[in-house]
Amino acid sequence: MYALIVVGGGGTRLWPVSKISSPKQFLKLFNNQTLTQITSYRFNKILAWEKIFAVTTSEEYKKEILKEVPEFIAKNIIVEPIKRNTAAAHALGCVYIVQKDSKAIILNEAADHLVDPQREYLKNLLSAAKAVFDKDLLLAIGIKPTYPNVGYGYIKLGEKLAEYDGKHVFKLDAFTEKPELEIAKKYLASGKYFWNGNQYVWGAQTFLKALEKYAPDIASGMKLIAGVIGEKKEKEIIKEVYEKLPDISVDYAVSEKAKNFIMIVADYGWTDIGDWKEVWENSPKDHNGNVVITENSEKVINIDTTDALIHSDGRLIAAIDVDNLIIVDTEKALLVCSKSHAQSVKKIVEFLKEKNRKDLL
Repeated sequence: MYALIVVGGGGTRLWPVSKISSPKQFLKLFNNQTLTQITSYRFNKILAWEKIFAVTTSEEYKKEILKEVPEFIAKNIIVEPIKRNTAAAHALGCVYIVQKDSKAIILNEAADHLVDPQREYLKNLLSAAKAVFDKDLLLAIGIKPTYPNVGYGYIKLGEKLAEYDGKHVFKLDAFTEKPELEIAKKYLASGKYFWNGNQYVWGAQTFLKALEKYAPDIASGMKLIAGVIGEKKEKEIIKEVYEKLPDISVDYAVSEKAKNFIMIVADYGWTDIGDWKEVWENSPKDHNGNVVITENSEKVINIDTTDALIHSDGRLIAAIDVDNLIIVDTEKALLVCSKSHAQSVKKIVEFLKEKNRKDLL
């Protein structure tokens, strides 16, 4: 078994703390740890560092990973020269892992996912790895939906196929990307549809074979890269290949097309920390339901404030008799919004991009 952590994404809904220079996977939002640290050390509970790989999108991000997780082996952090979405990221990581072990089973995860409890998560991964070992199968982990979210993809539960360590494995009947609200409500009511958390487990060779069939342009590029790994022209060839690759997610490139997908249903809670409301939901709260994120608790004064998230980068924040607010203060920007509109923070980022305010992005 090997782990592949995709350390990309901008986290625009966590603005103004999450920016291009410090995206959400590098923010200390939970127990004074970054999401990258949490994910990396979680895998290290079942895998040696030699078997943990990461794909990221800049040399600066690679340095940050090594700074946060000094145990990470530098050569196992692969840098993409251009952002090309998750299909290319998973393919590139797979190519490097398969060079090390042709029979590798890869546990794929994004750096910005939280799971709880970790023990059940890791047990699920071990069962999933057994389900695909030496078989021409791809596996997705389904997350039981708690509400009709239209921002996630869904996977449909099929017939039961087998059992590994007490964990049932099912045929995956269908992938559906980000349905309309009414359809999402029907999915939730049916009990047959689960969120696709992009937590995939597959044999390296099986995934490469799927790329050849469903994404041949990516597959041919990866073959070129595989032929120069460890050579002087390695970075040059990767850049040349990446300039021609499509910007497409692994879901659209492979998952929705492949016929050999199976699935298990997660025995753990999951979130991708997509906005400040999810940070609030996944953080310890005081007796009034407030979450305060600051290095100095004296910098926040709460009087009759309830169910709020307050993030201070140093200035004193005083909140009096307000409810369900998000207040995020940084050196250059202050965000105030209702918790129910946390997803709309992305609109501010889009506005700043239109105005070319790179100093705030």
